[in-house]
Amino acid sequence: MRRLLGAVVVLLALGVVAAAVYGARMNPEKATLDAAARSGAPGRFVALSRGTTHYDIAGPDSGRVVVLVHGFSVPYYIWDSTAAGLSAAGYRVLRYDLYGRGFSDRPDTEYDGSLYDSQLGELLDSLRITGPVDLVGLSFGGFVTAHYVTGHASRVRTLTLVDPVSQASPVPASLRVPVIGPWLWQVKRVPGMADNQVTDFLHPERHPTWADQYRPQMRFKGFGRALLSTAVFSSGVVYDSLYAGVSRTGIPVLLIWGKQDQTVPFELSEVIRRSIPSVEFVPVDSAGHLPHIEQAQLVTARLAAFLEAHPAR
Repeated sequence: MRRLLGAVVVLLALGVVAAAVYGARMNPEKATLDAAARSGAPGRFVALSRGTTHYDIAGPDSGRVVVLVHGFSVPYYIWDSTAAGLSAAGYRVLRYDLYGRGFSDRPDTEYDGSLYDSQLGELLDSLRITGPVDLVGLSFGGFVTAHYVTGHASRVRTLTLVDPVSQASPVPASLRVPVIGPWLWQVKRVPGMADNQVTDFLHPERHPTWADQYRPQMRFKGFGRALLSTAVFSSGVVYDSLYAGVSRTGIPVLLIWGKQDQTVPFELSEVIRRSIPSVEFVPVDSAGHLPHIEQAQLVTARLAAFLEAHPAR
């Protein structure tokens, strides 16, 4: 019996060592995100209460402030074309990397609504932006902006949702198991995330460098942990109630959706339209999950027209 028990212990130890070696090889996170790592990054940085935030602001100082919030994992560069178009039209355009993404810090905490609320609110405070802003949220940024609106309506003039997350996605029970879940996420899910981003496009062949542009953020420790925490939190959100809360604020809402979206299917637009009866709806043909890129001119024009229809108070 002792011999058998000893053999089991040896096998378990070998299994642990093998898992550690395999995990170290598969896990892309090898670097620490610090000042040296940020030295060549574009944009600007500000220290907030939960960590350093990477942001960019463009357009005339006197322009009306539009805040662009990216989705689940692609950093603020996903807004390049929209930021360029709006700033050229005279708007003051602010965009930033959510905690855990891009060149923003990856605090070891729960990635929930309160974290994203504090990041956005403190960023506005740090830039002395006190008047109501126009919020634009893409995909998971739809949750971030809608959640902020429900708690800080006085700081928001309008809300635009672009293919917003509208339905909770279950997280497998295996990923919720301590130690084992994070390990599985890091070695099975995270390594393929860059290549998987191209499925957001209707025509991925037109964006051959998209995956390579995504990869640098994956090198920094805490990236996968932040995304797993976000996924677990998001799986428990009741989106009908969230958007109904937005409706009760009375803030004007524009909804833009790519008709060929396979990431957040076009049919889910009904969730928003039902929850916010007054929403202005713009379906965009020949576009997947990122209509603001695939149909940039059309989307920027419709967004600008919406903002003009709701002038600053």
